[in-house]
Amino acid sequence: MKYKKTLLLMLLFLFMYGAGAGAAKIVDVFSGSPFMRDETENWGLGFGTEGEAPVGNVSAEELKEYDAFYVGDTAKKTIYLTFDCGYENGNTEKILDALKKHKAQGAFFVVGNFLETAPKIVKRMQEEGHLVGNHTFHHPDMSQIGDLASFQKEMDDVANLYKEITGEEMPKLYRPPQGKYNTENLKMAKQLGYHTFFWSLAYVDWYQDNQPTAEEAYAKLLPRIHPGAIVLLHATSKTNGDIFDELLTKWEELGYTFGSLEEFFAAQKD
Repeated sequence: MKYKKTLLLMLLFLFMYGAGAGAAKIVDVFSGSPFMRDETENWGLGFGTEGEAPVGNVSAEELKEYDAFYVGDTAKKTIYLTFDCGYENGNTEKILDALKKHKAQGAFFVVGNFLETAPKIVKRMQEEGHLVGNHTFHHPDMSQIGDLASFQKEMDDVANLYKEITGEEMPKLYRPPQGKYNTENLKMAKQLGYHTFFWSLAYVDWYQDNQPTAEEAYAKLLPRIHPGAIVLLHATSKTNGDIFDELLTKWEELGYTFGSLEEFFAAQKD
C-alpha cells in the first residue's frame, strides 16, 4: 500500500526533467529499495504546485547520507546559483558580469576542456569569490565507472589543473555529468571528500542550435523558482548569457535573495 501511494503521488507530477543524455523517469517504486539502487539513474524531478520545491527521484534525506544535495531550506526564499561549464563560447563572462552586478556568488562546475581552454575565466571566477566545482575531466557517465581509482582520476585531473591555474585547492564540490548516478558513485564521491550537488530547477538550455527564446526561458525559470532552489544553468547557453541580468532582477522582484554554497553548508550544520 505504501508503494502504491508513492506511485500515485509521483504520477501527479506532469513535468519531469533530466539533464543531458536522457529524460528523467519515475522510479520503480515496487523494487525492494524504491529510491537508492545500484543501477544507473538519471537525476529527475517531479513538479507540483507552482512556487514549491519539486520532488526528486531520491529524497533529500536519503541523499544527505552520502553528502549529496538537491535543494536547500524550503522555508527561506534563498536561491543557489550553479552552472555547468563544458566549454567556453562567449557567454560565461556575461554571467559573471551579472553576478558581480547583483553581488551574488555562483558555483561553476567545470570539466577539463574548460580549464584547458579558458584558464583566464577560471581565474576570474576564483578572484571574484565564486566557487569552482568538479564536473569530471572527460564528462563521462560516471555511473559506469566501478573502481575507485578510475573514479578518482577523473576528479583529480580536474582538481590538479585548477590548482595549477589558481594556486588554490579546488573546493570539494561535485556534479555528476548528465545527472547520472548510482549508490556506489555517491559513496565514492563521499569517500574522496566531495559533496555531490544535483539541482531543483533547470531547463533545456544546452542545445547550441536550438536555444530557447527569452520568453521560453522565463516561462520555465520564473514559475518554478522556489525557496531553497539549487538552480542549474549551462554557461554555454547564449540565452542564459543574454537574459541573466534581467533574470536575477526578476527573481529579486519576487522576493528572493542569492545564497552561496558556503552558506548552504553552514545551514546544514544548524
